[in-house]
Amino acid sequence: MELVRPSDTALRAAAGLSVHQRGLLDEWLPGAVITHDRSEGLKASVVYEVATDEDAFVVKAGKDADRSVRREIRAHQEWTSPWTAEGLAPRLEHADVRAKLLVTRYLDGDPILDTTHEDDPAIHQQAGAMLRELHAQYASVDPDWEATENAMVAERLDHPHRIAPDVVDRLRELLETLETSPVMVVPTHGDWQPRNWILREGRVAGLDFGRAMLRPAWTDFWFLHTKYFSRDRRLEEAFLNGYGSDPRQEAGWFGARVREAIGPAAWGFQIQHEEYEQLGHDLIAEVLRESRGRFS
Repeated sequence: MELVRPSDTALRAAAGLSVHQRGLLDEWLPGAVITHDRSEGLKASVVYEVATDEDAFVVKAGKDADRSVRREIRAHQEWTSPWTAEGLAPRLEHADVRAKLLVTRYLDGDPILDTTHEDDPAIHQQAGAMLRELHAQYASVDPDWEATENAMVAERLDHPHRIAPDVVDRLRELLETLETSPVMVVPTHGDWQPRNWILREGRVAGLDFGRAMLRPAWTDFWFLHTKYFSRDRRLEEAFLNGYGSDPRQEAGWFGARVREAIGPAAWGFQIQHEEYEQLGHDLIAEVLRESRGRFS
């Protein structure tokens, strides 16, 4: 790896780091320099690819409002070992939960998103098998998960958005009808899709555990269901062959789709991402149409 090392790329002088974070990184990675800034406009955290004379790493540092770094640390400490054992996920090198700071070893590979691999059933089958490994490590019953999620999404409707008032009324009514029974939760990635997959010597590897937490298994199917499975049943069949079952058949799946429709519409407006916002509006229309058959 050829590095350009002007003084302003020194990791210890990087923008977005607290004094405490700088001190820890100077101790963990003395002399490291930034090779790429991967923060991508993130407001609550910074992400840097860095290098020492011996190796390459990824640094993630959370600011006061950040929750993702703590989630990622937990995922690496408790759930990624089936993947790291085979070189299919970054290996945690250093972490400090209170400082909201972690360092993983850089995992090289080829992007899957926006390549022919993105629509390759063999890739999706591998991704399904990987997800099965992640989910199978632990399970417990959460009696409050559904009710808590419904309340959080209902609160989003209280904030600025462009969802029509009559649609908001229908969504609130629908949220009140959703299942609130106890559910089984497992370790989930939280954003399992080609954007977070890379290809390493013909094998799929997973990145970015900033949304990882204990949830129902079907929550890791939502994005794939929405963007990929709905337009290409071969990808759905391959993924399910890898995973071994279909958790979307559980009672909570419809409720998940309702919540995940409201989220993009509201959040997309707040961050001024019109395409993401429109996705939410399209999904809201879809679940409202389906609700007529379910609850009429």
